[in-house]
Amino acid sequence: MAESSSSSPTEEIVRLIKRLSSYVAFKMSSLFSTPIRNLDSRSIGAIAGLAIAVIFTWRAIRTQPGEPQRRRPKRRLQSPESSSAAPDEDNGVQDVVDQFFQPAKPTLGQIVRQRLSEGRKVTCRLLGVILEESSPEELQVKQATVRSSVMEVLLEITKCCDLYLMERVVDDESEAKVLQALETAGIFTSGGLVKDKVLFCSTEIGRTSFVRQLEPDWHIDTNPEISTQLARFIKFQLHVSAAKPERTVPNVFTSQSIEQFFGCP
Repeated sequence: MAESSSSSPTEEIVRLIKRLSSYVAFKMSSLFSTPIRNLDSRSIGAIAGLAIAVIFTWRAIRTQPGEPQRRRPKRRLQSPESSSAAPDEDNGVQDVVDQFFQPAKPTLGQIVRQRLSEGRKVTCRLLGVILEESSPEELQVKQATVRSSVMEVLLEITKCCDLYLMERVVDDESEAKVLQALETAGIFTSGGLVKDKVLFCSTEIGRTSFVRQLEPDWHIDTNPEISTQLARFIKFQLHVSAAKPERTVPNVFTSQSIEQFFGCP
């Protein structure tokens, strides 16, 4: 009886494998029944070739494009509460990562050393920079007061530099007021500054002479004329003033206060 329909390619391959399997089984039985020394190289090669053909044919059947067997990924069911909380958790983790990898904020001591370009000696005027008073005449009528906002910067400068403070006064009483204000603020104790490094004079020219004799790396002053005169002799200067002077030189910096220059709030 004739076949009603032709066989599919897969069924044909299966029949071929069965025939090859029977033939391999027959050859294997002959192999085991015959001593190994009596076998020639052709027989052994034929058996090995048939075995390899069966293996590759079987692998071809498993990878037929018409019958793919793919494993579907399992979907994880989430409750509404967990799905809504997931973005918040991810954001929290990202914030921690960002904070961990952000560059470390430099300390005030590091900023002071960097801005001073590793300078080792600093001279600084007292009035208008360290003290709240801005003129020698004010010291005659009231007590001297150290600005609280400048203390932290001043202490950091004393840690890395040889600091000299200087001021023009009109009498000995004003000098005593300044020394008492510095001592009350703790500059001579926590700051490590000694009274011998607080210098007084009676004229602006005297303060200029102090600076030139000490030869500092930095001088801090409020008088623009003194800053201009010292620009040729001092490596760097900081001119403390609310307004920027009309004449500027490359080695003279301007800031409204000493703490602002070093980035203090």
